[in-house]
Amino acid sequence: MRGLRRITLAFVAFVLASISILASPNASWAADKITFGTDWRAQAEHGGFYQALALGFYEDAGIDVTIRQGGPQVNHSQLLAAGRLDFGMAPNSFLPLNFAFQEIPVVAVAAIFQKDPAVLIAHASRGYQTLSDLQSEKVMISPETRIGFWRFLKVRYGFVDSQIAPYTFNVAPFLSNDMAVQQGYLTSEPYVIGEAGIDPSVFLLADSGYASYAAVIQTSQRMIDSNPDLVQRFVDASIRGWYSFLYSDPSPAYALIKKDNADMTDGLLSYGHEMLRRYGLVDSGDAARDGIGMMTEARWRAFFDVMAEDNVYPGDMDFQKAYTLRFIGKRVGMDTVLRGAD
Repeated sequence: MRGLRRITLAFVAFVLASISILASPNASWAADKITFGTDWRAQAEHGGFYQALALGFYEDAGIDVTIRQGGPQVNHSQLLAAGRLDFGMAPNSFLPLNFAFQEIPVVAVAAIFQKDPAVLIAHASRGYQTLSDLQSEKVMISPETRIGFWRFLKVRYGFVDSQIAPYTFNVAPFLSNDMAVQQGYLTSEPYVIGEAGIDPSVFLLADSGYASYAAVIQTSQRMIDSNPDLVQRFVDASIRGWYSFLYSDPSPAYALIKKDNADMTDGLLSYGHEMLRRYGLVDSGDAARDGIGMMTEARWRAFFDVMAEDNVYPGDMDFQKAYTLRFIGKRVGMDTVLRGAD
């Protein structure tokens, strides 16, 4: 009988241990495997996602995340719509609205950037003070920008298509011509231009009425319907990563970013991080009150109305299909700031 009792107790212990393993979100076999596609090659603008990966926030949430970096020849929006990505990062509010307009069931679930980092850059020697000062100048922009924030500049500031000059993501033409004006990202091109010895004037469109979100997390409606818990866990872990990246040591993210993108430098990463914080790209506005990732109907409506004015979208389009507010506004990770992390 005593032997039977030992066998029984051993079996119970085995069962309890098995239950513990089953319940653990860190059990590798139980982790939900997902692929997240960014909007460009790995850089500081993706820092919070890489920080969440480096520090195990996704693992703690029971998710095995692969970050797939974007680039000039990569169309992650197509891959997301085709179901080959589980989550994707949209660079602006246009992409979710485009999905809604085309009745493709892909939905924005969080907006990491409250301010789009898009800028126009001129030579400081020209003395331009506002965006309006650039109204009659040639502006180098990409084809994607022509159907992006250029529409805002046309509606709000009277820019016209005859101003457009081609931009190939190379600053050399700007450096060689002191009358040049070009597009850029606050966190990138101004640094490269400054390192080349040119003093740039930088105009952040978000501070001049451009209401687009950026670094928007998207997923399929199918994912939202079938596994909302996974969506919530991914959003929450990403937000925690962003708080950590902004307010703690960002070097774990830097290491992974440089592993993915061998061209990335410590200088550019540090500059990007500084701009993210200095200009409140991530945690200003609604996010300062309700947490990183916030979106509101009013903000989406404001952006949509400007674009509908320029006939980008029909005025009667149901723009609310582009996003859901279900997974945000929960103040996840805000204790990082409240604790005074540096």
